[in-house]
Amino acid sequence: MDQTSTEQKKTNRWLKLLTLEFIIISLLMVASVVVFAIAVDMVFIKKATTFDEEVFDFLGHHTTPGRTRFMSFITFLGTHIFLIPANLALLAFYLFKKEKWLSIRVVALALSSLLLKLLLKYVFRRDRPEVPLLHKVHGFSFPSGHALIGVAFYGLLIHIAWNEIKTKWLRAVVIIFLIILILLISLSRIYLRVHYASDVAAGLAVGFIWLTLSLLVINWFEKKNATAKELGKQLE
Repeated sequence: MDQTSTEQKKTNRWLKLLTLEFIIISLLMVASVVVFAIAVDMVFIKKATTFDEEVFDFLGHHTTPGRTRFMSFITFLGTHIFLIPANLALLAFYLFKKEKWLSIRVVALALSSLLLKLLLKYVFRRDRPEVPLLHKVHGFSFPSGHALIGVAFYGLLIHIAWNEIKTKWLRAVVIIFLIILILLISLSRIYLRVHYASDVAAGLAVGFIWLTLSLLVINWFEKKNATAKELGKQLE
């Protein structure tokens, strides 16, 4: 009887893990790994440029002054000029609320995603597109830093919205808005011809992988810390 009860408890724990959220994130993680692998294979092993050229050609036929102004504004939302103050404001907010672990999430993701971006760019060293739409951008091209760091920052906001906003319709609106913003920031880099489409795809993939792994690790430390505190109180 005891053995049956123990096995049932184990089964229930596994069933709790197999939630819709867990399944979606797992599928997205697998898809992200596949996308990044395909991008690396296409660009650095097969040296194929057809996909990137076709995307540039398509967007070139849809370029207008109005769209260019809009994309220039959208791309600004993924720059360090905007994201550094945004991260500091978010950090200050959670420090003021004395939300220790949310503050740690902000700092950890901001710094680690920046370092990861720099490391990957140094490893792959792909040159930027030769003819940007507006201004030349320095630095290496693969993966897109805007896409990678955009997923890390705005993805963290999605994580916070999912856990903190209790009103379902408002939570859905905020999350959809943030997802669209991530995609628009990524698209803006291709539209402005400062990144190839493969750079952006790789940046989105790496950004999601890093965001997910970082949050899992921080959540693990948070639970471990909470358990240690609880044991400490029981021993007092």
